[in-house]
Amino acid sequence: MSDSNLSFENFKLNKQLLEAVAEAGYSIPTPIQAKAVPLALAGHDVLGIAQTGTGKTAAYVLPLLYKVKYAQGQHPRALILAPTRELCMQIEEAVMQLGKYTDLRYVCLYGGIGPKTQIEKIQAGVDIIISTPGRFMDIYRKGEIHVRELKTLVMDEADKMLDMGFMPQIRAILEVIPTKRQNLLFSATFSSRVENLSTEFLEFPEKIEISAQATTAETIKQTKFMVPNIKTKINLLEHILIDEAVKRVIVFTKSRKNAESVFNYLERKQLGEIRVIHANKGQNTRINSMEDFKSGNVRILVATDVAARGLDISMVSHVINFDVPLIYEDYVHRIGRTGRAENEGHAITFVNPAEIWHFEKIEEIIRMTVEEKSIPDEVSVTNTPFIEKQGYEREIDNQKRKDNPDFKGGFHEKKARPSVNPNKIKEKRGNKNSKAKRNRNQLKTQGKWKKKGG
Repeated sequence: MSDSNLSFENFKLNKQLLEAVAEAGYSIPTPIQAKAVPLALAGHDVLGIAQTGTGKTAAYVLPLLYKVKYAQGQHPRALILAPTRELCMQIEEAVMQLGKYTDLRYVCLYGGIGPKTQIEKIQAGVDIIISTPGRFMDIYRKGEIHVRELKTLVMDEADKMLDMGFMPQIRAILEVIPTKRQNLLFSATFSSRVENLSTEFLEFPEKIEISAQATTAETIKQTKFMVPNIKTKINLLEHILIDEAVKRVIVFTKSRKNAESVFNYLERKQLGEIRVIHANKGQNTRINSMEDFKSGNVRILVATDVAARGLDISMVSHVINFDVPLIYEDYVHRIGRTGRAENEGHAITFVNPAEIWHFEKIEEIIRMTVEEKSIPDEVSVTNTPFIEKQGYEREIDNQKRKDNPDFKGGFHEKKARPSVNPNKIKEKRGNKNSKAKRNRNQLKTQGKWKKKGG
């Protein structure tokens, strides 16, 4: 049976799940769901590689809910690990939506808030835990999580977990949970580190690769602008946001400082309701900002890469990369916030002189050259301040050194010393000695000269 003729009824899920699937508006399984759900239901370990926005979450949540079935006992029987609190919250929402007609108990664990409420939910009895690796181990070490009943482990966005340095916590979790279990690993990219992780904890996995590594969705139109400096980036951003066709937009920056600067500037320009989220924002502030954005009450969301994954919003018209991401796979995740659920989206990237090298690496990964557009005449292109230009030149030198270890550097190149005539040096010394001799003779004439030791 072809995937196009497949329906969720073909998965032989129970009535409660099928009813929830229908209410959620799912009609035909996505390719990752069509391939992963039957394998997971059959008990296989699964390695799923699929770009963001393809329905990966439901691909493992549905078989997980089917296998856990109903509330039982006090201790968790399934664990889902994810790299960020935002993604954990998205997974929790999917479990809530698809498991609404079951009595299954679940808890979402993440940092940024105190663990007291989370621990109370665990103590009341839980069937499924959704957690970041760090918070899981924190609560486990307090003796509040009992893992002997765990039968299923899911890792979502495994590549991001490795990028964020969670490997020690992941290894610690693998050491304490039962070895006899089903494992499901999902990732948007299949780097060598993800491959090593899969061989470490998957047992004879069934590999599913829906698209080539780091492929971007076909529904996303991608363009880039070569921009000389940060001030011109701001001017170009304002010009784009004036266009009413830009309905709902996420602006990604590389740092909290840039996020705040962009947010403050746009807020003064009054281009629509705007929010900013980054690691320094409190948990409740971040949750409320995302909820306002999802509901359509906020037009512009400025964010660092903390929000690049885990935002499941179907009607984002534009994603603007104010800064090029330095973790190249994050480009795929950033622009994957638009063009979701078969809607068309537009991804725009601003590239300054020091970011050209990085963006070329991104184009190698996604195996395409992004269309370049000229800065519109209406946008003010400012001169680059000396200090900013100096920073670009240093960064470009470092990039050239990475490509060629023998490169000496243009920015730090020492100026050649002017050639010196040795005869002039002798003449100068001679003049100096003559002057000293004249001074001595003058002192002797005045009776003021004394020999050393005299």
